[in-house]
Amino acid sequence: MTAMWKNRAKLRLLPYCAGAALTLGLGLTAIGMAANAQEQEQPQAGADSLKLPADLTIFENRDPNIRKPTAVVNGQIITQTDVDQRLALIVLANGGTVPDAELQRLRLQVLRNLIDETLQIQEAKANDITVSKAQLDESFARVAGNFRQSPDKFAEYLKTKGSSSASIRRQIEGESAWNSLLRRKVQPFVNVSEEEVKSVLDRLQANKGSEEFRVGEIYLSSTPENSEQILANGRNIIQQIRQGGSFAAYARQFSEASTAAVGGDLGWVRPAQLPDALGQAVAEIQVGQIAGPIAIPGGFSILYLMDKRKVLTTDPRDAVLSLKQISVEFAKGTSQAQAQDTVKRFTEQLKALQGCGSVADIGKKLGADVIDNDNVRIRDLPAPLQQLMVDMQVGQATPPFGSVDSGVRSLVICGRDDPRDANGPSFDQIMSQIEDERVNRRARIYLRDLRRDAIIEYD
Repeated sequence: MTAMWKNRAKLRLLPYCAGAALTLGLGLTAIGMAANAQEQEQPQAGADSLKLPADLTIFENRDPNIRKPTAVVNGQIITQTDVDQRLALIVLANGGTVPDAELQRLRLQVLRNLIDETLQIQEAKANDITVSKAQLDESFARVAGNFRQSPDKFAEYLKTKGSSSASIRRQIEGESAWNSLLRRKVQPFVNVSEEEVKSVLDRLQANKGSEEFRVGEIYLSSTPENSEQILANGRNIIQQIRQGGSFAAYARQFSEASTAAVGGDLGWVRPAQLPDALGQAVAEIQVGQIAGPIAIPGGFSILYLMDKRKVLTTDPRDAVLSLKQISVEFAKGTSQAQAQDTVKRFTEQLKALQGCGSVADIGKKLGADVIDNDNVRIRDLPAPLQQLMVDMQVGQATPPFGSVDSGVRSLVICGRDDPRDANGPSFDQIMSQIEDERVNRRARIYLRDLRRDAIIEYD
């Protein structure tokens, strides 16, 4: 299992989506163990095969940091503007602030990502696969919707941040074209037997009640020659995420696993499924924490623990709620003392709450906004609210929460559907994910070969 981990990314044949990582949420905990060892990527030849002299002289000093971040890939130009606009998306995901020293490192990584993206689009077109304008418009509108903006307003917003709609559309095109190509040239040749699926089902039942974890991963490949540099890059990424950067955004831009398209989401796994170092790290951190960079064969991994649960066991956090949110925004410049007065009045009004029917009246008295939120899983709420709401009944409200910057708010439960007994994933769901595993393993090899055959000129 350890030897194949760097190829163990799941393919998600889904549209690009900014924000939270997409996941099928099937709870499959033994998929990786069903992979066919014959489909593993072949190891690279060692440095010894190059027969390099031990005593050599470098005839030209070359500093990679002074190279302009532009390139020509098989005749197609990647401009400085392309790099800057994609880089601006990363800065945006980090709250608009990234140290200048970090920007240079990010710029070079963005260039590498754009080169791969260009190769994927070129290969798709060579196989008569293109992404239509209608498809791009639909996906872009979906991304804009995640920011609660119309496509036009979102395009204007991106311009103010130094990026553009063209940059996001290019990323959407790359992901969509590549996935379509894999569906045509790789997926039809991947087979999964009934015995393999039954074996996974048996293992799931055998491990019922054991803990499994929903993990995000940023995988950075390395060689013995550049491992120190890659390790430093990984530490810089962790530092940026801990300072408020989006893990999903960094995974999309920098992870070299196929799960980059879904923010690095590996889905639900058990520690035993992972290489020893990764499994140990996952078991030692808490939900919301990051571990790494962790050395594994072929590179380094950064892990983010998104959630945890028990295999095939009902979890009260899977209850689905119908909520009303009451929120009061603080005026700019509001002091902590002034905010406390508002919170006190907010709390007093909540004491008079008589179920969801009285929420509108309380909202008027407070001058608050009231928003309906249906189909909200407790598991998807911030960790401090989860246990609180597990024990709440319909008609009850949470204590006020928030900050001076975000305002004060409360959630009122108007409906609750508790989870049914956990029956686990179906036969077809397991078969689909094993197929995805194998498609992605071959996709990694496919992209590697495209890089080897490409003619790339750096400016």
